[in-house]
Amino acid sequence: MELATPIFRFGPYESRPRTRELFKHGSRLKIRPQPLQILNLLLSRAGDVVTREELRQELWTSDTFVDFERGLNSSMMELRAVLGDSAAKGRYIETLVKLGYRFVAAVEVVKPALGAVPRQPESVVAASPERDVGALQILPLPTKPHKRFWRWGIVLLGAIALVTALAYVRSSRERRKLASGKIMLAVLPFENLTGDAGQDYFSDGLTEEMIAQLGHLDPNRIGVIARTSVMHYKNTPAQLPQISQDLGVQYVLEGSVRRDSDRVRINAQLIQVKDQVPLWSRQYDRELSNLLALQGEIAHEVGEEIQLALGDGHNAGNGRVSLAARTTSYETYDLYLKGRYFWNKRNAASFRQAAEYFQLAIDRDPNYAPAYAGLADTFALMSSYGYAPPAELIPKARAAALKALQIDESLAGAHASLAVIAQNYDWDWPTAEREYRRAIQLDPDYATAHQWYAECLGFEGRFDEAFAESDRARKLDPLSLIISADYAALLYFSRQYDRSIEEFRRVLEMEPKFPRAYVVIFPLVEKGLFTEALADVDKWNGVVGSPWPLAVQVYVYARAGQMAQARLSLKKLQLMDQRQFLDPAAMLMAHVGMDDKDETFAWLQKCYDARSPLTTLKVDPMYDPLRSDPRFQKFLHAVRLAQ
Repeated sequence: MELATPIFRFGPYESRPRTRELFKHGSRLKIRPQPLQILNLLLSRAGDVVTREELRQELWTSDTFVDFERGLNSSMMELRAVLGDSAAKGRYIETLVKLGYRFVAAVEVVKPALGAVPRQPESVVAASPERDVGALQILPLPTKPHKRFWRWGIVLLGAIALVTALAYVRSSRERRKLASGKIMLAVLPFENLTGDAGQDYFSDGLTEEMIAQLGHLDPNRIGVIARTSVMHYKNTPAQLPQISQDLGVQYVLEGSVRRDSDRVRINAQLIQVKDQVPLWSRQYDRELSNLLALQGEIAHEVGEEIQLALGDGHNAGNGRVSLAARTTSYETYDLYLKGRYFWNKRNAASFRQAAEYFQLAIDRDPNYAPAYAGLADTFALMSSYGYAPPAELIPKARAAALKALQIDESLAGAHASLAVIAQNYDWDWPTAEREYRRAIQLDPDYATAHQWYAECLGFEGRFDEAFAESDRARKLDPLSLIISADYAALLYFSRQYDRSIEEFRRVLEMEPKFPRAYVVIFPLVEKGLFTEALADVDKWNGVVGSPWPLAVQVYVYARAGQMAQARLSLKKLQLMDQRQFLDPAAMLMAHVGMDDKDETFAWLQKCYDARSPLTTLKVDPMYDPLRSDPRFQKFLHAVRLAQ
């Protein structure tokens, strides 16, 4: 005796798994077996997520694993076309990026009586991905043709032709609109499928390299979102519409990596976000020694797909060389990836590890310019973060940046490193601007170059230009905390205190432990919100545990007129200065708050002698009480900010 198989009903549709049929309004739809099997599996677990791995195990045998990604994508496209569903606004099926799918509509499960014969359909409709059959009403064919049928048939054909023409016009308009603007693409973090978290550096490095290579395809027409923003989606399933809204992109590249001792398997697919249609999907199995060429191969194929979306024959590529292609040694590139992995963590221990890996890469290939640039970035940030005196680290950073440019003048990152050294240490503003502009010319999608250049322009009081560069950086890296915080600092320097506070608060909502965002204290002080400012000082102290919050506390107490508390905090700061390295700029700030001008200028001289950053002298409201003093003007001339 045969057991009854449930029938699933949703909206106007009815799926009969036993007979492998799908109906709409009683009319059978034409659909291949595999998409229908996916639908029935989703229906049987409506409201629950069916992972891509579960679909593979259920519907693809082990010997077809190589074609799984392409097969699944093709089946989902057909299924959505048959249901008249949109991935972006899914009425029936929701996509969870990198995770799987979920049936979200209400489902009625009907268990027919044993032996019951379902009503036979009156017609069969073929569905194709090119048209939404859900929008057509299917009528039973008459047994004999007559004039009324032909008249209605002509009307129907005319309507279909009109709809097709309108769709073509709309598509043409969209293609022209796309071609006239700059396409934005996000490379989502490649998923590490090795099962070893220690290999994250490899998948993250592949993500970073793909961002770099795709950013070089056609910078005037294709913008690629920076690494900082896309890494927010690492190990976090997110829906493509949300990613599109967050990042302002039309296309997404996602992928995964499996690696063993000597081979690597990379899956990658390019998705158009508007309808979540995969435009391109490939799987690559290679020896690790061929990885460098493989990255270029993937980037080239993705570039061709995007060029098709541009709607013209524009040729991609501008002759730039990727970071991987600058060495023939995979081991060198692997060490470089490890260095960048630790550099991006941005703490004292990780900076030391990054420097070690960059040096190992240099030892293996002394002509690998990106490793020297990485070393320059490491020393420069260690100096600006206050981990050691600038006089100790900046010469090392400069030597590394110059060596990178000696090997490869076209390396944008090395030019940006040299620019920040000229800006913060040499106070050589023309050289800094020239190097920033050269970095942007070489890599227009290098968000950090735009960010640092905006900061440089702001320090000079050129705020209109600074905000324009900051806007470019934020478009390329919309979720970057540091870029957003630097934008808020520009608002503070330009005396837009309310907007500055609002922007800093937005950053702190995203990450309450982000130190740079506690610069919000200074616009709060300018607004006279001392209680709120002191509360933020306490929070900041819990985050960093460094001397800087104590120095700021002295400043805020003094500006609030609470001189007893200010003097108490100043004594603590002075004792700390005797026990450990303390940037003289911290003591300078404390004495500015105390309104002790002689001590202030004494510490200003110490900052100048130590080459401590004095880049904000011209624009920081904190220094406004000093501007009429001739001694202050002398220092403005010394750091070349008098004009």
